[in-house]
Amino acid sequence: MKDNTSMFFLEQKDIPSTWYNILPDLPEPLPEVLHPGTGKPVTPDDLAPLFPMELIMQEFSPERFIEIPEEVQAVYRIWRPTVLHRAFALEKALDTPAKIFYKYEGTSPAGSHKPNTAVAQAYYNKKEGIKRIATETGAGQWGSSLAMGCAFFGIELKVYMVGISYRQKPYRRLMMETWGATCVPSPSPDTKAGRDMLAKDPDCPGSLGLAISEAVEDALSRDDTHYSLGSVLNHVLLHQTVIGLESKKQMEMAGEYPDIIIGCVGGGSNFGGMLIPFVKDKIAGDKPDLRIICVEPTSCPTLTRGPYAYDFGDVAGLTPLLKMYTLGHGFMPPPVHAGGLRYHGMAPIICHLLKLGLIEATAVHQLATFEAGITFARTEGIISAPETNHAIRVTIEEALKCRQSGEAKTILLAHSGHGHFDMAAYESYLSGKLTDYEYPEEKVREALDSLPRF
Repeated sequence: MKDNTSMFFLEQKDIPSTWYNILPDLPEPLPEVLHPGTGKPVTPDDLAPLFPMELIMQEFSPERFIEIPEEVQAVYRIWRPTVLHRAFALEKALDTPAKIFYKYEGTSPAGSHKPNTAVAQAYYNKKEGIKRIATETGAGQWGSSLAMGCAFFGIELKVYMVGISYRQKPYRRLMMETWGATCVPSPSPDTKAGRDMLAKDPDCPGSLGLAISEAVEDALSRDDTHYSLGSVLNHVLLHQTVIGLESKKQMEMAGEYPDIIIGCVGGGSNFGGMLIPFVKDKIAGDKPDLRIICVEPTSCPTLTRGPYAYDFGDVAGLTPLLKMYTLGHGFMPPPVHAGGLRYHGMAPIICHLLKLGLIEATAVHQLATFEAGITFARTEGIISAPETNHAIRVTIEEALKCRQSGEAKTILLAHSGHGHFDMAAYESYLSGKLTDYEYPEEKVREALDSLPRF
């Protein structure tokens, strides 16, 4: 492949026919998921009120590869495979010898990576006869993606959207409603968890943990309803591995293998989907020097400042207990614009890989991320989501290090989606209204006081 090729396309026949499950290849098994009532490991029957049994089996599967149903592949073909780009213009602007590639997930109908699992989850719920799903969403990428998936398979959807994002991002709500979903701001008066928070703080901006509580409570209150989660859990990251599997083929087309892989993390689904097929090579000893960098906001420093402990996935303590880096399930994040990164916990797989030293984590400030997003837009043309800007910030930093050292490293960026519905955030940045926010240490300690004890 010529060095000046800037886009690497796969044919539809090259869409992966299986998802890659990392569980059997981990050097140490994941810590067990615990029942919130008994503290004992959960069983499939414990999870059956919330999820289809096939997803539950995927959550704990010992199989390395899991077949993607044809009905899911048929929907994937609307936008997959996605393109791998070589960022020549960005490289030139940075005057770096680094080679920068980015896998762009913004071409899905919903504008992000989220449909990779939304379509699969809607399919498995439909197959089990479920008529209705309840879910949460932060910035709205997940809610809009699941609304699309539910529309394809004829399922009713109720979305609890973090209140501050509901107000900041009205077009995400309108996308959900266009696809037939009902969307309400969280905290809402529709659930006990929501009503309790509103009584405590009528102006509460909401959090993903609180919205999860509302959605889980909703699902448990009705026999025709299941709960669906857009990040964190193993089966969600499993479905996202189509990103990394395609990327490996495209990097081969480019004649390259990454020295550094960079992505933003909130719950971990997009970057997990990218890194998991690559970290397999590191675990096997084939690529011991590969660096994998998770980027989070300083306003929600889960991996960089949270302890590795068992915690609930939601504010009300309704979910199973997961071993993860956490800021405490009572964490209420500041209303920064990267709504998809405002979660107190993190995918157990990503936390486990970090604990084992196979990946690394860093946190960046809000203003620096928007500065990076502007640079990316003015060179590569794509206006990126505020979440993605975090990864772009660190990509630029690593490229500038290459300029200083003279090393021509190959950098692969996991680009999770466009920012076309985030222009209010860009307006705030361009008008000088945005500020940086670093979560205070006393707030971290306060949130951790609520961690469950064993």
